[in-house]
Formats: sequence, C-alpha cells, structure tokens
Amino acid sequence: MGVLAQNIIDEKLAELEEWGSDGKSISKRFEFKNFAQSLEFVNKVGAIAEDSNHHPDIEFGWGYALITFTSHDAGGLTEKDFAAAERVEGI
Repeated sequence: MGVLAQNIIDEKLAELEEWGSDGKSISKRFEFKNFAQSLEFVNKVGAIAEDSNHHPDIEFGWGYALITFTSHDAGGLTEKDFAAAERVEGI
C-alpha cells in the first residue's frame, strides 16, 4: 500500500472529526470523565488494532487518550491509517 499524496490526506482528514496530521501521521485526543473510561476506550482501540493488524501509538492517562496512526513500513500515511481511524471513531 503506497503513501498518500498530501491532497488525498487533506480530503480524508476533512471526513474525520477533530483528527489532525503532521503529514506523516494522523492523531486525535479523546476526552473522558475518568481513568477507567480512558482505559476502557484504549482496550477497545487495542482490539481493533489486533483485528486489523494495524497498531497505533497510544498515550493515555486520567481522562484522555491520544491515538496516533502511521504506516511505518510505508514511511507515511496510507489508506490503512484512515480505515483504522474510522473504526476508532465507531467506538
């Protein structure tokens, strides 16, 4: 799967609510009421990652989770990253 051109990245980002990009990855910070909710969300993201064999970087703590996708093997963003982000949005 090839790296997406910037214009395609911009189009796909416009379809995702509150996701941002640095050109090589996409990320979103999710907010929660407490640590338990953050952990529950992260576990669901982990299940999606295992199912799709596409694993994000995850940072989380009390009341938040930051999810970042990139395709390390491709050296940038691919369709796989956006498909995974869409699945995370469905949680």
